[in-house]
Amino acid sequence: MSTNIYLDESGDLGWMLNKPYRHGGSSRYMTIAYVVCPPEKKHLLKRIVRKVYTKTKTDPKIELKGSALRVEDKKFFATLVTKLVSMNPDIKIGSITVNKNKVAQHIREDSNKLYNYMIKLAILDTIRNEPLVNLIRDNKTVKVKSGNSLIDYLQTTLWFDMNSKTRVVDIPSDSKKVQNLIFIDWMNNLIWGNYEDRNSEPYQILKSVIDSKKLFF
Repeated sequence: MSTNIYLDESGDLGWMLNKPYRHGGSSRYMTIAYVVCPPEKKHLLKRIVRKVYTKTKTDPKIELKGSALRVEDKKFFATLVTKLVSMNPDIKIGSITVNKNKVAQHIREDSNKLYNYMIKLAILDTIRNEPLVNLIRDNKTVKVKSGNSLIDYLQTTLWFDMNSKTRVVDIPSDSKKVQNLIFIDWMNNLIWGNYEDRNSEPYQILKSVIDSKKLFF
């Protein structure tokens, strides 16, 4: 018996905070979002992806990124997701967002540790009673390069600190081939946009069904 976690990030772990974001500077926030979904229900996530593709009249062969969605499209997506989670309590959505302006200087020197710690805070309580968890992430993210250290860190914390028997398997995947990574990319962009761009309308629709955590706020 296993469960899937689809995970993605928005923003970056750069520290050029003295210049405006998108104009030479780094993002002020980074969000890691995830969806926990039983394998037998993963088609429900894909169904929502297809509905958004239909609404936006996007060629299914094109990878539609969350950053390309209009606010109205994000609100449509958020409404579908809210209904999905309300009807399927075993599908869980969560996120963690860090306010990078308040991260101490010594932590900034090793962003991988911050990234790993954020994932630990975000997902371990949710998965600690699952026998086997497939962690499915976009293989284009730079942090996948630290995948072994991440999995070791999560596994050690589960087994030794949390007395959990959960086993975690890292599955870096191609978002062009895994539609549910497109789903979590949209979700992540929507949550992160609430902080980075103060685009709160879509987030407010979803807020009640997201386990949303904040770090260094």
